[in-house]
Amino acid sequence: MTDKLFSILIPSWNNLPFLKLCVESIRKNSMYKHQIIVHVNEGTDGTLEWVKQEGLDFTHTPENAGVCIAMNMMRTKVKTDYIYFVNDDMYMLPGWDEPLLNEVQGLSDNKFYISSSTIQPRHEPTGVGSLADYGDTVETFREQDLLNNYKKYFIRDWKGSTWPPCLVHRDIWDIAGGYSIELTPGMGSDPDFTAKLYFVGVRYFKGLGNSLAYHFEQKSTKVVKKNHYLSQFLFKWGFPNSTLRKYITRVGEPWDAENKDTASNIRRDCFRKWFKAVFYAIKNQYGTLKPVTEFE
Repeated sequence: MTDKLFSILIPSWNNLPFLKLCVESIRKNSMYKHQIIVHVNEGTDGTLEWVKQEGLDFTHTPENAGVCIAMNMMRTKVKTDYIYFVNDDMYMLPGWDEPLLNEVQGLSDNKFYISSSTIQPRHEPTGVGSLADYGDTVETFREQDLLNNYKKYFIRDWKGSTWPPCLVHRDIWDIAGGYSIELTPGMGSDPDFTAKLYFVGVRYFKGLGNSLAYHFEQKSTKVVKKNHYLSQFLFKWGFPNSTLRKYITRVGEPWDAENKDTASNIRRDCFRKWFKAVFYAIKNQYGTLKPVTEFE
């Protein structure tokens, strides 16, 4: 038994200043108690010693194992019914957890995937958050200004929960099989997990406008060697990442918007992307590889 509500999974790769800020925000800005689990990739910056000192649950690999392996390892430490994925470069804003709990309690089953919304300093998360610059480093972070102002950013509830911060029931996670390690180090693992949830029966993909986090943006992914996730996704699922977002989960649309696209739109989009993917795969045999973004 545990008195914790969510198990918060945070993969981290030598990013201790941001990790400290993330954990601090969870501890002081949550309405409820939560289990915090950190996966320490390498930890050569003192992260491993710090999580031990803080008494956090953790897993560890001496090398950068990537997000997918990290998430699956942290799953073995989960003690609650709910798994909440947070990036280590996120700052959770006051009361972030209460709307999530209210949403879950209003559902009749556990077949859901629910995201919080983000405020970001550089790239506007169109339809799923707000653009506002309160700093993009720990040193430039204007925490008090953010705390004074975050409530003024109106974000409507939206369709298409895919990216963290996001919440799933542990039983649904297990049925879907967790994160796909063939996508290591993890580019494209979020939409892939969404597709896995869809194919095990989840249809409730919702983003909440009143559960908020500040996202410093890509403090780890910008330095990692990326996998070719768009082509991996296409050849794995038979349709491109963009089709999942646009026609199936409909990322960024207002939650109450009507779905108007037909199956023919989906087939047409898939055929076009498949044609391009096969064409460039053939070209690759002759030493010319088209950028993977052509498949999106």
